[in-house]
Order: sequence, then C-alpha cells, then structure tokens
Amino acid sequence: MKNYRIGQIVPSSNTTMETEIPAILRAREDVSPERFTFHSSRMRMKRVTKEELAAMDADSDRCALELSDARVDVLGYACLVAIMSMGRGYHRISEERLHGRTVENNAPAPVVTSAGALVHGLGKIGAKKIAIITPYMKPLTDLVIDYIEHEGFEVLDSISLEIADNLQVGARDPHALIEISRKLALANCDAVVLSACVQMPSLASIQPVQDRIGLPVLSAAVCTTYQMLEKLGLKTIAPNAGALLSGKY
Repeated sequence: MKNYRIGQIVPSSNTTMETEIPAILRAREDVSPERFTFHSSRMRMKRVTKEELAAMDADSDRCALELSDARVDVLGYACLVAIMSMGRGYHRISEERLHGRTVENNAPAPVVTSAGALVHGLGKIGAKKIAIITPYMKPLTDLVIDYIEHEGFEVLDSISLEIADNLQVGARDPHALIEISRKLALANCDAVVLSACVQMPSLASIQPVQDRIGLPVLSAAVCTTYQMLEKLGLKTIAPNAGALLSGKY
C-alpha cells in the first residue's frame, strides 16, 4: 500500500478545495489500496476580481516552492478563474513555470491547474457542447467561456450566480446546484460543468444531477482530482463523483 502526498496551492479565502478533493480521495480509499495525505500553501485573495486574481497568481511560485519542500507527489493549483483571467492558454504557462520551481528545489513534482484540468476532463469524455454554472460576476464568466471555447468546446448555456465575495461562494449549500441546474438549457449538450469554480461546493450535487439528466456531469474539483490521479499513474476512479471518475475514462 503506497501513500501519496497531495499538494494544493489555494487562495487564502478558499474553503472548498481542502474539503472536496480529500472527500473524493477518501471515498476512493474504500475501493482502492492507495492512501493520501493533503498539504496546502495559501496565496492572498478575498474578492474575485481580475485585479486581485492577477496579484494572487504572482504569489503561486512561492507556494510551489513551499509545497516542494514537503516533497509532495503532485501539486494542484486550486483557482480556475485566476488562470483563465490571465489569458487564453495560460494554464500551460503556469503549469510549466510552477513545475520548474519544484525542479529548481530538487523536488520535481507534476503540476495540475484546475483550469487545465477542466479542459482536459472535457476532452477525456469526448464532450464538444457543454453548459456551465459559475458563481462569478458575468464579465468573469464571459472570460471563462472565451477560454473554454478557445480550447475547442462550445458553451451552449451558462448561469452566473454573480457572487464577488469568495467566502460567500464557499459558504453555499453544496446541494443548491441540484435545483439551479434545472434552469440550464441542455438540448444538444454533451456534458454539464456543474461548478466551473473550485470554491463553489458541488460534490454532493454531481451524482444526483447526472442521474436526473443522463449526461456526464463534471466540476472543476472532480477534473482536478482526475488529472492528479493520472499524473500519479493511478486508476482514475472514485465513487459518487460523476462520470469522469467512474472508471470509464
């Protein structure tokens, strides 16, 4: 039985990624032998605005160094909109740069960004046309849509909950998305991104919504977990986390 150290670079006001990713991987421990510990480093951010996100992203190098001091086995950047608001394709630049910090520290570790992981997860299930829900103000949601569409997907419908305070995003009822998802126009959609934000809790809603609509339902947190498992060379499976972690992909 092998133990893996999961490192996360987390916005200082994020309260969800350190609960949802461990919850997914703890559930996985019931069906697979691997075990996980969780380690975080934080970068300051309170309001989800383009300016605060850019300032926060500049702090991610320090976090990568701190986590590599702990010799983590994989490193996740837990803020989708921070990456996407920096410009099209930025997840590739961020992942390469942060991996470089771990190499310089003689503790090389693969790096996953939640932005890159969402794109990767959509590709894995073969989705082309999607609907998404975000907690962001509409202009940031538009940035996210542009970023996703630049990667080759078509966003047919979206809902913006327009919550600027990141703590309020994290305080949302994780079951609320079950009802909110009913407002999405899903005709011609291949998949639904129930939370295009790793701070908006969604894990409890993923399986119920997927069961209701009969389409793959993903979240940024689920996609991040999936790609972390891939980078570790482990089976991409976890119970009650939607199609992507069903073992099918």
